[in-house]
Amino acid sequence: MAPPVKVSKVLPEKGSPKHSEKAPVKPRRSRSSICGNCMVFLVLAFACVIATLRLFGTSTDLRPWSRLGDWGVYEFEDADEPLAGLPTPHETDRYLLGVGKGDITGPVVELNMMGYADANQIGSGVRQRLYSRAFIVGDLDNPKDRFIYLVLDTQSGDTAVRFGILNGLQKLGPAYSMYNHDNLAVTATHSHSGPGAWLNYLLPQITSKGFDMQSYKAIVDGCLLSIKRAHESLAAGTLSVGKTKIFGANINRSLFSYYANPEEERARYNISAEDDGSVEKDITVLKFQREADGKNIGVLTWFPTHGTSMQANNTLITGDNKGLAADLFERQVRGREGETDDFVAGFSQANMGDASPNVLGAYCEDTGEPCDFKTSSCSDGRPGSCRSRGTGYLMNDRGASSCYENAQLQVEGAMRVYKDLNKNDNNVRGVGVKAIHEFHDMAGYKFVLPNGTMARTCPAALGYSFGGGTSDEPGHFDLIQHGSNMTNSSPVWRVVRWLLKPPSQEQMDCQYPKPIILDVGEVGRPYEWTPNIVDVQTFRVGQLLIVVSPGEATTMAGRRWKEAVAAQSREQMKEDLAGQEPIVVIGAPSNSYTHYITTEQEYQIQRYEGASTLYGAHTLAAYVNRTLETLHYLKATHPTSRAGRKVRRLPPDNTHKALSFIPGVVYDRTWSGKYGSVSKDVAASRFRRGETVAASFVGANPRNNLRLEQTYASVEYRAAGQHEWTPVRDDSDWALVFRWQRLSGIRGTSEVTLEWEIEDWAQDGEYRLRYFGDAKAFGGRITAFDGVSSTFHVGQ
Repeated sequence: MAPPVKVSKVLPEKGSPKHSEKAPVKPRRSRSSICGNCMVFLVLAFACVIATLRLFGTSTDLRPWSRLGDWGVYEFEDADEPLAGLPTPHETDRYLLGVGKGDITGPVVELNMMGYADANQIGSGVRQRLYSRAFIVGDLDNPKDRFIYLVLDTQSGDTAVRFGILNGLQKLGPAYSMYNHDNLAVTATHSHSGPGAWLNYLLPQITSKGFDMQSYKAIVDGCLLSIKRAHESLAAGTLSVGKTKIFGANINRSLFSYYANPEEERARYNISAEDDGSVEKDITVLKFQREADGKNIGVLTWFPTHGTSMQANNTLITGDNKGLAADLFERQVRGREGETDDFVAGFSQANMGDASPNVLGAYCEDTGEPCDFKTSSCSDGRPGSCRSRGTGYLMNDRGASSCYENAQLQVEGAMRVYKDLNKNDNNVRGVGVKAIHEFHDMAGYKFVLPNGTMARTCPAALGYSFGGGTSDEPGHFDLIQHGSNMTNSSPVWRVVRWLLKPPSQEQMDCQYPKPIILDVGEVGRPYEWTPNIVDVQTFRVGQLLIVVSPGEATTMAGRRWKEAVAAQSREQMKEDLAGQEPIVVIGAPSNSYTHYITTEQEYQIQRYEGASTLYGAHTLAAYVNRTLETLHYLKATHPTSRAGRKVRRLPPDNTHKALSFIPGVVYDRTWSGKYGSVSKDVAASRFRRGETVAASFVGANPRNNLRLEQTYASVEYRAAGQHEWTPVRDDSDWALVFRWQRLSGIRGTSEVTLEWEIEDWAQDGEYRLRYFGDAKAFGGRITAFDGVSSTFHVGQ
């Protein structure tokens, strides 16, 4: 194990009752009053439609309690049979490895961003492009035994996106026939600053005004490109795994819930004041090394911290702290002697349900005092002014400084392990590479708990405290974390609850003590609001097991899940582990989005995380149960993971029936000269490092062309005495910002501004800014153009 990574100063981990120091009042954002309650109005509108249908005798129930268990089964035809003539599974440390990367940046303007459910957060440009990073691990002896682990710079995995990828893989031909539901994991960094409107279910589509095919296709196509590149790079290689601790990159934002877990259980993880167990500090790093030339081709990491460094008032597209960490790591190692030029770094999420990157804690903006420990509310009794603070909150840059520092901490930790692994022999070994996936219906699932008692999960439902939000982005209503219910909240919520679907007594008993505000799992009009059928998936290579979770498991929930898998694998796969201790990680939120997964004790508290645990108090136990029930498929002696399982219950794919109220681009027009003309040139002829240079141009709508694998902006450099200009920055660089502003919707005019925050390491010399755009004529024809600023010099 590598030594712990430490920061130069210890950051206070606010949240315990003892913390009471007053912090400076620094307003984080000014919210628009025009749309502060847009979410309520939108939900009300949809609920009214549902209620109208119900009044006229049309059933809106997805599946009433009286019909639980009536699902028909759907045939699934990619059932494999055991392959003849394959070598007997044997212990090895050699694998089939490949990595790839593809651009998934969807519409960067005029589309609601996914994560905060804030109708005001509409994209206005790009700070950093988004990517899918693909990692393939396979058995050299059995071409069927392999898995794809995708890490997307998005809020979550998604059912429709996953279906789209699988359909696309089938179209690529026989060479891709081994990829199926079992061995494809679509995980996400959980960034809250990417384009939305691509999700399968209705609830997350509401704030984005429905589904946007352009946003969806950008993700699917980019994922397919990353897989294709990884597949084409497959070669024999080795894997190494290690871990260390990172301090200052996460804290528990819901300590009141965490403290509900048994004291003796919490004590097991309380190592020191800095590592008190309230969140996991471990980062696990998996290194991919090619055998032919000994070069490293990639790393895949797991570390729990929310993708909420960028605040809800940010409207620039970014991959947040993990997307940035991946980019920084890649830039640091690519092209070196020991790494390939196309090295890929994936910074995957872990059990981060209650882990926040805003490590200075939560304070009330009106008083500067810590927020209420139980309810995260402030002096007015509401949560709206209770906000968590990142390390750079005083910069008032919408989270950019905090995001960069958090990303650097993750890079530093990963790099420490990476260098350690480079000094030692590869250590991932065992028998076989295996993958298993099942679709499991959580609505009314009955099973036996480890203590022998019967348990049951419920159709999905959200509690009142769901509306209270979190300190990373609080709700803006009278709902608070912990304590909100029908009796102490506005009557409006009772109306919303009734209009959507009044929960039955059976549902309320099943979800107890959750006071249900949205009974989303029992509504099927106009289509499903949220999933009841969930993904249960696990991968194994050697002694490394990856639990692929569709929900955000909290710190303690993730620990219990991982420990249960480790314990059973020790007994069930002794030979396959080759005498080594199992290493278990969680990758989430993946494949779909099922909100949160808390422990039973945390669920009883009913803060935001518990209120967002969809399937009742036994949600975690059900996930663990299904994972353990399918774990035997990961034994090397199992012929194929699909053999003998020819029927499944499939979740819906709503892409072709989803509603959309998102207007397209009608036309663009110029307003001062031709497209690309400079409307405001750079302010000086010379700039120093640390300064920002900017230029504005007559623009056009970026939705006309997403410029995937390309760029909207570049910084060009010319060395002294040279005539040629060389692009040295593009819109994937954190320091180069592309902003778009609509000037007139009727006239179709817009302006683009490029801003380059000149880095400390920028080379002396002559530079200029270039804008790339695409204009749409009234008839629909799209024409590419560009524009260039005046030249300027960087240096002393």
